[in-house]
Amino acid sequence: MPSAPPAAPDLLARLAGTRRPVLVILVVWALFVAPGFFSIPPSDRDESRFAQATKQMLETGDFVAIRFGDVARNKKPVGIHWAQAASVTAAEAMGVAGRTDIWPYRVPSALGGLLAALATFWLGRALIGREAALVAAVLLLAALVVTVEMHIAKTDAALLGSITVMMGLFGRAVVAPERFGAGAAAGFWLALGVGTLLKGPVAPMVAGLAALALWVADRLVRRPSSWLGVLRAAWGLPLAFAVVLPWGVAIWLATDGAFFLEAIRGDLGQKVMGADEQHGGPPGYHLLLAAITLFPGSLAVLRAIPAVWAGRDEPATRALLAWILPTWLVFELLPTKLPHYVSVTFPAVLLLAARWLLDGSPEPPSRWLARVSLGLWLLVPIALAALAIALPVVAGGMPWGLAFALAAAGWILWQGIRAPDTRRAVGSALIGSVVLYGAILQGVIPEARGIWLSPRIAEAAEAHWAATGGRPPASDRPFAAVGFHEPSLVFLVGTDVRLLRGGEEAARHLAERTRGLALVRDRNEDAFRAEADRLGFSVREVARIDGFNLSRGQFVSLGLYAR
Repeated sequence: MPSAPPAAPDLLARLAGTRRPVLVILVVWALFVAPGFFSIPPSDRDESRFAQATKQMLETGDFVAIRFGDVARNKKPVGIHWAQAASVTAAEAMGVAGRTDIWPYRVPSALGGLLAALATFWLGRALIGREAALVAAVLLLAALVVTVEMHIAKTDAALLGSITVMMGLFGRAVVAPERFGAGAAAGFWLALGVGTLLKGPVAPMVAGLAALALWVADRLVRRPSSWLGVLRAAWGLPLAFAVVLPWGVAIWLATDGAFFLEAIRGDLGQKVMGADEQHGGPPGYHLLLAAITLFPGSLAVLRAIPAVWAGRDEPATRALLAWILPTWLVFELLPTKLPHYVSVTFPAVLLLAARWLLDGSPEPPSRWLARVSLGLWLLVPIALAALAIALPVVAGGMPWGLAFALAAAGWILWQGIRAPDTRRAVGSALIGSVVLYGAILQGVIPEARGIWLSPRIAEAAEAHWAATGGRPPASDRPFAAVGFHEPSLVFLVGTDVRLLRGGEEAARHLAERTRGLALVRDRNEDAFRAEADRLGFSVREVARIDGFNLSRGQFVSLGLYAR
């Protein structure tokens, strides 16, 4: 009886066998980062806070202190602001963007994701082989939380890039200490310094916990820790300090030490001691969300867990688990939880999953794990399809990307259910994710005009001033807002925006500025008009902006008034 013909190579097998891995990574990065990168307006709240702080650095020439409006922003170090300032300055010099265009502020995030993927490949191939490292790099770019972070102008994607370089070098020191030279050690410590300048203690925590976990494991089995010496901490630690120390001294002098006191007691303290800004969750939160945050590679991640644990004594697996487990555990125990926190472990997670995927005869998951993992995994395209439907319902209109998003979600579901194995399911979902993410990021979110209130307010204000002789000087602080204080408003309208508490204050603002504007929420309008009448002047509505404030989860109606 003739044997059955061999199955055609699946997508991941084709990717793994490519002769141009860097080109593949660049193309995949472009496919996931380009949609929405230029068209999604500045989002609230973190993105606009970071971008506005950078914009104020460019306006004032003060690249040490970090401020949002009149308030010191003593939370995160300065690294991301310097990177954003460089990107915005370059875009302005080339004439391709202005200071209130959000996309130049996102460039460091996009490049951080690319760096993470390249480091996953270049450094991961020394640990698990070229083919699996390339698949892991591609799945990292496609991971839902990484794609999202590459579109947001804040620290996390850039941090991911620096930590991937740092821990990739750490893994090479563990697996092959005899080939780990002084240059590689310098790269490790420099990456640690850059990570610290981006987000304070996270990079040192990841490296320190991994080193401690490996050292303890080595002691328990009486294994020599030769990797420790080749890291050359005697001069490497001062090298890392040298990256951070100049700004650390400057911000200490500029704020009389207040930055560090507020950052430790406020930002870090709230995350350690309680759920910061109501972002709480029980232990196991990040593991439960892994099916979403790591999609589409999450199916392989979940199914590979038993096989990975069984091979935990293998050197590369040991190094990667030391990167993952202690850091993941810390974030599970912290009261404050956000989905992107554990993304600093994703390169290691996906390297292990990719090696399992490409194994010629991977250990199949148990029946219950196969069913549970598939069920959780299939929820992701369903949830994204629901999001694509919900946004037009809230914001109005019928965005062109909705049909593409629903078709891609349906295709992923169908392929996931009928795929004969994990590898083909993940490969099909990878293709579908390009269309699904792209349709939502380019054809749904930017088109949902009802949720983008600040751009519409800025457009109305600019149109009014263009018709009445131009915008008054910033020193007059001509624009005030009551009932809508989102950071995107400050970023788009101007640093000089006055954020007031009541309608009476808005009326007094206009009384003192004959060419001023006041943005007043409907619930404050009676007090606003009454105070204007008392002060003896009339107001006229320049524009009415109605929509849904995503940050607050509320429908709002805002009147833009002039005298």
